Amino acid sequence: MRASRLLSVLLLLQTHGRMTAAQLAERLEVSTRTVYRDVESLHAAGIPLYGEAGHAGGYRLVDGWRTRLTGLTGEEAERLFLAGLPGPAAELGYGAVVAALQLKLDAALPPVLRDRAEAVRQRFHLDAPNWYSDGDASPHLAPVAEAVWRQRRLRVRYRSWQGERVRQLAPYGLVLKGGRWYLVADGGRGPASYRVSQILELTTLPETFVRPADFDLAAWWRASVLDFRNRLHQGEATIRLSPRGRERLREVGSELVVAAAEANAGPPDADGWVTTVVPIESTTHAHGDLLRLGAQVEVLAPAELREMLAATGADLAALYRSATG
Repeated sequence: MRASRLLSVLLLLQTHGRMTAAQLAERLEVSTRTVYRDVESLHAAGIPLYGEAGHAGGYRLVDGWRTRLTGLTGEEAERLFLAGLPGPAAELGYGAVVAALQLKLDAALPPVLRDRAEAVRQRFHLDAPNWYSDGDASPHLAPVAEAVWRQRRLRVRYRSWQGERVRQLAPYGLVLKGGRWYLVADGGRGPASYRVSQILELTTLPETFVRPADFDLAAWWRASVLDFRNRLHQGEATIRLSPRGRERLREVGSELVVAAAEANAGPPDADGWVTTVVPIESTTHAHGDLLRLGAQVEVLAPAELREMLAATGADLAALYRSATG
């Protein structure tokens, strides 16, 4: 552990040029006293490191000296793909590993490329959770991730729409979708997805499993999402949309619904309204979705959905009439 920290001190100074003991302590999450001891150890080992007193002082390496000890550990190499996803990496329990990996990558780059890499980091940022959500935190996410890495079987008590179930799973991979984590695992009938936040209890079993060599996590997930969408929208509705309604639909509608509305739209009438056909999951779900468009949409069919929206409109009108007296 101390050897790793000493290397981190060297890499930080190699990357940043000059740093104070307080800055090093903050980055390494240790006390300044520990930093002083580490600097003394590096001096004793013959590292050309010196300190400068004063307000603008700090520690720095002799100009031109660079350490060659920037090789990745096995764990860091495994987590390399998470280097651009610090938030999800921390949720998985790998924040410290990714931070060390990022430091090694920075130290290994020549100054020009390091500056460009820093410019990219300052201009592009991935925020995985949806608006109005802080993500999908779960106390079981880190052990699930570890089981995925180690190919260890899991026993979980899981809450699904059918109620609570106990499953023994072979975890193949994790997917972050819209701020929510999903475990793709084989419960004996082939791969399926399980929302990690719905895992109520989890036990990592001693048995390991052999992950199928031909299993492609990304390809399986794409096929699963497509199948879900196809099964989800079993019906359709004929609607009229105002120009504002079309704009609003692009903001609040799903990609599939927006694409269908555009593809099926007829010519606009004199007021700019268009008639189109959109897929719906059910009349109940469509009722809630279309209410978000307010008076900028009119349902022509099915009759049940039209009547539901008309009844809601009448109830709202009665409510506001009584409120204004």
